[in-house]
Amino acid sequence: MANTLEGKIALVTGGSRGIGAATAIQLASAGATVAISYSSSEAQAKEVIAKIEASGGKAVALKADQAHAAEVKGLIAEVVRRFGKIDILVNNAAVFETGTVAETTDTSGFERQLRINYEAVVTAIREASRVMGEGGRIISVSSALALRSTWPGLADYSATKRAIEGYTKGAARDLGPKGITVNAIGTGSTNTEMNPDSSAFAEAQAAATALGRFGRPEEIASVIAFVASPAASFITGAVIPVDGGYSA
Repeated sequence: MANTLEGKIALVTGGSRGIGAATAIQLASAGATVAISYSSSEAQAKEVIAKIEASGGKAVALKADQAHAAEVKGLIAEVVRRFGKIDILVNNAAVFETGTVAETTDTSGFERQLRINYEAVVTAIREASRVMGEGGRIISVSSALALRSTWPGLADYSATKRAIEGYTKGAARDLGPKGITVNAIGTGSTNTEMNPDSSAFAEAQAAATALGRFGRPEEIASVIAFVASPAASFITGAVIPVDGGYSA
């Protein structure tokens, strides 16, 4: 995919680690200038920028808390201020908290997931789509758990991801006339800090996939980079599973 994104400006939210970091690196390797956002992992964000720059790419890290709509709006505005436009938006930032329906009495975890996993995505899409031109790409990282909560305690998280997928389809219809595509990636269990393949529950997750293993962040990022490329110009309103066969 060398230079397929030359001249493009990309924003990857939650780009300091995991899938976000891998995506930022791949987009930069394809020629895009990349902005990543982070909330608290400044050192990790700087490491991602250093890797991109060491390979000859251009990147910048911007601090923004996805839990606050004003900061999400400010993030989009800052990218446009610095680079004059935004061509690619990757909504990757998310949080994951568990708790069964009957046992959960404190709803703060659900409210936080709702703000970051869904409301921030909606805000970013609205703001970015106003300044995107024809050929713009909006890609949101969803989860295979949006299809089904395989284990107890996932209802709240699954609901936020399912909401993203519904919004993706609606936004694709709304933004199609502008030549902007809107898609989501349904990720399976992926080896990240949030969900390492060495955790106590990792074996059960791996067994739920057809391939019997966790995915690597780079495997998710490669699909995101394709969807962001000119080669994916006729794909919109899609939820693309990259889950090792979990949803098969």
